[in-house]
Amino acid sequence: MIKLNSLSLLRKDNTLLEDVSIIIHSGQHVGLVGANGAGKSSLLALFTHELHPDKGDFSINASRGISHMSQEILALNRQAIDYVLDGDKKLRAVELAIAEAEKNKVYEHIGDLHDQYLLADGYTARSRAEQLLLGLGFHYGDIKKSVQDFSGGWRMRLNLARALMCPADILLLDEPTNHLDLDAIIWLENFLKRFQGIFIVISHDRDFLDAVTDTTLHIEQKKLYKYRGGYSAFEKLRVERLAQQQVLHEKQQQQKAHMQRFVERFRAKASKAKQAQSRLKALERLEEIAPAHADSPFSFSFPEAEKISSPLLTLNHSSLGYSNKVILKANISILLGARIGLLGNNGAGKSTLIKSLSGTVPLITGERQQGEHLRLGYFAQHQLESLDCSASPLLHLQRLSPGAQEQELRNFLGGFGFNGDKALGVIEGFSGGEKARLALAIIAWQKPNLLLLDEPTNHLDLEMRYALTVALQSFSGAMILVSHDRSLIRNTTDQLLSIHDGQLKDFSGDLDDYSNWLSQQEMESKKEGGRKSVDSRYTTQTKKDQKRLEAEKRKALRPLKLKIEEVEKQVDDYQAQLIVVQEKLATPSIYEESNKSKLQEILGKQVALKKQLSDAEDLWMELQEQWEMADIG
Repeated sequence: MIKLNSLSLLRKDNTLLEDVSIIIHSGQHVGLVGANGAGKSSLLALFTHELHPDKGDFSINASRGISHMSQEILALNRQAIDYVLDGDKKLRAVELAIAEAEKNKVYEHIGDLHDQYLLADGYTARSRAEQLLLGLGFHYGDIKKSVQDFSGGWRMRLNLARALMCPADILLLDEPTNHLDLDAIIWLENFLKRFQGIFIVISHDRDFLDAVTDTTLHIEQKKLYKYRGGYSAFEKLRVERLAQQQVLHEKQQQQKAHMQRFVERFRAKASKAKQAQSRLKALERLEEIAPAHADSPFSFSFPEAEKISSPLLTLNHSSLGYSNKVILKANISILLGARIGLLGNNGAGKSTLIKSLSGTVPLITGERQQGEHLRLGYFAQHQLESLDCSASPLLHLQRLSPGAQEQELRNFLGGFGFNGDKALGVIEGFSGGEKARLALAIIAWQKPNLLLLDEPTNHLDLEMRYALTVALQSFSGAMILVSHDRSLIRNTTDQLLSIHDGQLKDFSGDLDDYSNWLSQQEMESKKEGGRKSVDSRYTTQTKKDQKRLEAEKRKALRPLKLKIEEVEKQVDDYQAQLIVVQEKLATPSIYEESNKSKLQEILGKQVALKKQLSDAEDLWMELQEQWEMADIG
C-alpha cells in the first residue's frame, strides 16, 4: 500500500503538489496522467526516495521492494542477458554467496544457500530473462551482445526488461512504450496484466493505459485526483466533473460540434472505407470525450492544399532497402483521400517504405512517380535534429513565408502551444515534445496534400495527441501513418497495410484482429528469426476442416458480396457524375442570363444525384453491416 498524507512537493521553487492525501491499495494498477511539467515523474521519484516531501509525509508497504525503470544504462560492458538478470538483486546476492562459499570451501552453508537459490527461482531465472528479451523484440542472437552494442532505444528496452526481472511488490514505469513497436507493446500489456502487486505507469498511449490499468491518478492544478477505471473512463468522469462545475461550457460545445461535423463528413464517404462501421463508432466515442480536452492548450488544423494530383505518388515493381540489401518489395499507388496505417514488427521495413516514398532513400529497383502537384509533408524523428536550434519557432515559419504577417504566423503557432514569448525564443533548450510540435507546425504551414508520418507521437503528451487526432481527421489530403499509438491509427485511418516477410499486403481486419494475428503467429512460429519456438496448435486435419468450413461460408455469402460490389460501383458512378456537375457549376458563363434554363437543368440533376448517392450509401452501410455480422473475415 502507498499512502500520501497532506503531502506537498516542490521542485526549484515550483509547487507541483499541494496538500495531497491519497491511498493506493495493494494490487491496484494505476495510470498517472497530467500535463507536461505537472509533476508525474517527480511523484515516481518520491516513491523511490530520490526526492523527499516538503510538507506532510508518505508511507510505502513493500516487503519485496520497489522496482523502477531506470532512464540510464549503468553497465555498458555487460552482456544483455546478464544486464537483465542483474535486475534481480536478491538472486545475484545468493549467486555471489554460493560462489564465495564454494571458493572458501565453507560447505556447511552451501546447502542453505541452494535452498535460498531455489526460493528465488534461480533455476528458471535465465529462461525468464530470455523470455523478457524476446517479448520486447530482441532476437536470440542479441542475448549475448554487449549492452554498448545497442542503440539508445534498445538500451531503454534493456532497462525495461531489467525492471520487469526484479521481483517486487511495487513496479514504477515512466513511459515504457516510448521505444517499443506495436508487437512489443502488446506483449508488454499481457505481461503487466498478470502483475500481482501495485504498479504505477506514466504513459501517453491511451490504448495501453486502458489495457493495463484499473485506476487513474490525474495531477491537475497541484492536486491529485483519483478515478476508478482506465484512461477512457477517466476522460468521461472528468467530463462530468467539469460539467458540474459549469466551466469551459462554451468551448466544450464548440469541440463537440466540430466532432459531429466530421462524423457527418465521414458518414458521407463511408462507402470508401473498409472499416466504416468501426471508424464511425470510434469517432462518436471521441465526440463524447471531447469536453475532457476543452482546456487543452493545443488546437490546430492542416490547411487545405491549393492543388491536387491523382495519383499523388506511386511505387511500381519496387525493391526497397539499403546498399542493395532488399528489405521490402512494394507496389503502391496513393490516391487523394487515402488514409493508410502501416503495421509490422520492428525492422520489417515500415520506416524504409516511408523514406522511399519521401524520396530520401533511393529505390534499389523499380520506379517512383509523383503527381505534378504533389506537396509532401514528411515527419520523422531525425527531422527534429535538423531544426535550427539558434532560431525561434516564428523565424522557422518566416523563412518559409517571408511575406506573411507576423500576427498570422503567431496565431498559427499558438495552436501548437507556442504562445507569447515561447514563439520568439530560440529552440535550443526545447524538449523533445516541443521540437516535435514545431516540426508538425512547419509541415502543416506548408499545406501538404500527402502526409508521411513516421511515429509522430513519440514525444507528444496525451493532450497534443488528441489535438493531432482531431487535426488529422479533418485533413483533406492523403496520409500514411506509422505509429505504435493504436488510438491514433484507429481514429484517423480507414485502411491497414501490413509488412510481413518482405511483402506489403492489405490487412483486411482491424487492430484487434492484428493483435490476434500476432498471437497466432507467435504460437505457430518455429525457433528461428529470433522468436520463441512453439509447436503449431492446429493439426493438419484441423486446418483442412477449418478451410473447408470457411470456403462453404464464403460460398453461401457470395450473393451478398456481389451485391456490395454492385452498390459500390453505383456509388462510384454517382460520385463521378456529381464531379462533372460541380465542374459545370464552377464555370462562370453558366450563370449568364442566356443559360438560365441550362442552369436549372444542371441544378436539378445535382439534386437528383445527391439523393441517389445518399440512398446508395445507406444501402451500402446496411449490406456492410450484414457482411460484418456474418464474420466472414
